[in-house]
Amino acid sequence: MSLLRKIRDTGRVAEDAPPRPTGTPPRAARDLGGSAQVRCVDAGSCNGCEIEIAAAFGPVHDAERYGARLVASPRHADVALVTGPVTRNMAEPLRRTVAAMPRPRLVVAVGDCAIDCGEFAGGYGIEGTVADVVPTDLQVPGCPPEPEAIVAALRTVTGR
Repeated sequence: MSLLRKIRDTGRVAEDAPPRPTGTPPRAARDLGGSAQVRCVDAGSCNGCEIEIAAAFGPVHDAERYGARLVASPRHADVALVTGPVTRNMAEPLRRTVAAMPRPRLVVAVGDCAIDCGEFAGGYGIEGTVADVVPTDLQVPGCPPEPEAIVAALRTVTGR
């Protein structure tokens, strides 16, 4: 009984959710109905962005509470989070991954390397940016972007 009393006396200790995202979400995001299945694709990054994506889905930032859930297959995904500059060896696999996703689908370029090739610009093995290979809907700048920025982009997609 003392545990129940302690829970009752402590009250709510979680902080309130941040305000809803402003602006108009991409058209495909409006069709998702408040939730999104997310597939991450590393197109040739240094893995800094992947660490931040893992943090965004971890217990502190918990992107899943806003309706975003990681999935293993592009056939189950609504959103592709693509990191890194697209290398020559990853250009075709990235195209195939996005083509395997059902419509409506969104592609989010995560990190400066995905947006403008960052430190890898002009490298021999670099095909180009994510937008050079597949159409992108959103961009999350940063090197690497903070988990809060990744969660904000996913909230724009889900509208939650």
